[in-house]
Amino acid sequence: MKQVILTYFQKDQIRKGIMMTLAPAIYAAGVGLFLEPNSLAPGGVTGISVIANRVTGIQTGTLILLFNIPILLIGAWKFGMQFILSTVYCTVLTSLYTNLFVRELALTEDLFLAALAGGALMAVGMGLVFKAGATTGGVDIIVKLLRLRFPYVRTGNLFLMIDACIVCGSALVFRNLERALYAGLVIFITSVVLDAVLYGRDGAKLVYIISDQYACIAERILRELNIGATYISGAGAYSGREKRVIFCVVHKNLFPKIEEIVKQEDSLAFMIVSGATEIYGEGYKSLYAEKY
Repeated sequence: MKQVILTYFQKDQIRKGIMMTLAPAIYAAGVGLFLEPNSLAPGGVTGISVIANRVTGIQTGTLILLFNIPILLIGAWKFGMQFILSTVYCTVLTSLYTNLFVRELALTEDLFLAALAGGALMAVGMGLVFKAGATTGGVDIIVKLLRLRFPYVRTGNLFLMIDACIVCGSALVFRNLERALYAGLVIFITSVVLDAVLYGRDGAKLVYIISDQYACIAERILRELNIGATYISGAGAYSGREKRVIFCVVHKNLFPKIEEIVKQEDSLAFMIVSGATEIYGEGYKSLYAEKY
């Protein structure tokens, strides 16, 4: 048993190491191939570095590393050396990859396409680094600190608020409202894609079904969809009749099948549906998984 646990731990460390090596390259590709050559400041330390590059002429990747040093020191104090070592590793790689990828001419000069591709690549890179238990430094560490204080605010939304302030500053420095608006589009795309990377698999529907045919509906849900369901005891406020309410959580792609089952078994059924973004338990996320 000890050997099995050790083997799992080693494989997990190797997987995280690969993620922390490749993810900064994905992030840097978004910056260097699409955003920086088009003067799109995508928020965060990267956005500040793009702006500073135009003022000082220092390479954007180098500025990313320099601006991160004081933030990394704060991170070391708050999260410990093990966390900060992995973050330093990702930050240095991000700096090197960015300098490597930066081009005089972007892969596309269409600002919309550049914002779309650059923002998506940045988000995928950040999401993979987060999943590996590190960050790419900069605002990532600030967001991680804010998550400790405000755990109910999602990661993408925190990035959105911070980066919006930085993009507004870029509009003043570049004196180009159009590029600032496209930079705003970048941070919106990054926010949406980042949440999809971190939470996408948890996206599900929370369903309550009130029907006299509850037994048939529940049996078909269990048999045809292979998901769990729970009976909640209740009573009609007007009639006083006891009722059984079916409660279940289902992945979005399976929800249409539940609708079909309910329609077939009881067209007069009462069904309440809401979104569920974070679900813990069998088939979903572990209760002990790290919060991103």
